[in-house]
Amino acid sequence: MSNVTPRVRTFSKAQIQQEFHQHCQSLAANDNRGFKQEFEELNDVGKELTSTAGDLEANREKNRYPFILPYDYCRVRLSVQHSQPHSDYINANFVPGGGTERDIICTQGPLRNTTADFWRMVWEQNVRIIVMVTALRHKDKVLCEPYWLLKQGSVRHGLIQVTTLSRRQGPDYFVTTINLRQRGCPTERMVTHYQYPAWPDQGVPKKPSSLCVLSEHVRQHLEAIPRLGPAVVHCSAGVGRSGAFVTLLWLMQLCERGIKPDVRAAVDDLRRHRMWMVQNLEQYVFVHQCLNYWLSRRAQRLPDSGPQSQDGLNSWSGKGELGRRQHDGGQTAFSDQSHSASQHPLDPRNLLRRLIPSLVPFPLMGRAPTQSTSTNKTT
Repeated sequence: MSNVTPRVRTFSKAQIQQEFHQHCQSLAANDNRGFKQEFEELNDVGKELTSTAGDLEANREKNRYPFILPYDYCRVRLSVQHSQPHSDYINANFVPGGGTERDIICTQGPLRNTTADFWRMVWEQNVRIIVMVTALRHKDKVLCEPYWLLKQGSVRHGLIQVTTLSRRQGPDYFVTTINLRQRGCPTERMVTHYQYPAWPDQGVPKKPSSLCVLSEHVRQHLEAIPRLGPAVVHCSAGVGRSGAFVTLLWLMQLCERGIKPDVRAAVDDLRRHRMWMVQNLEQYVFVHQCLNYWLSRRAQRLPDSGPQSQDGLNSWSGKGELGRRQHDGGQTAFSDQSHSASQHPLDPRNLLRRLIPSLVPFPLMGRAPTQSTSTNKTT
């Protein structure tokens, strides 16, 4: 038996964009019929997985929303404090992002009583990038506690001293450099915090270009840093906007390496690690819009720009063209390869997150994959 790892067929960015553009047009036909069908097919994914720890009485006050709980098998476990049995709990899950089962941590926005746990998780998991895709408040509703200082200065949360060194504004997001020190530890760490406050709760940003600029910035940052620990992504609940952002980031990584994206397969996989990832149809469609916009710019070899540039996309309502059709120098679009995963063990629908290691070293890294266990509880 050969030990040679099979190579995955790769394609030009123009080819990927052309096929993905056509795929989106097909899904958008007849009042988004294809989008609706795909999204409905994801309804029951992960429902058999247990979330026992989050439902324990001792942990209920640590959950921002009582019906959004982390799956037991891939939940992030904190170190036990002072022999207290439930001090290891935080509402967070490891999720895949292209390389392993633990590339990214998706979590809820910290509560006042969980802020110290949040920073303990960041320290213990050696996190160097935090992506926050929510505002702190929406009208009178608190979506996330301010767990870092918006101006220069220090604040202590439990054992962790959190010092804001600088904060600068991008096109539609803020980038904060944070220094962390743990009491009794001589070393310190630097964390980059991205906040994208323009994403409304249970909704989508106004246009794809805005989110694509942030996603590309984060993608390039992840490419540049050493393999230390997972990135943290959170919104308010840590499922809808967080799921959409991780899906987009993951598929951008694949496309950058010439691998065709499969949004449905990515969301399916993410929902087997944290419930309700990509929470509604609008977010599901928006991921496609963002990816199509980003691919069109990459195929044209145009530099990424801020929100002042035009989207080049029309609304995906099944009416008319979806932006500008890409031409690939006379090359024809590749044929449909939707054969079963059993016929092709590296089909993206089956092993999407394991495609990258067979091609090149991948910058997103966590610990070794955990094994899921089948259970009978429905959440």
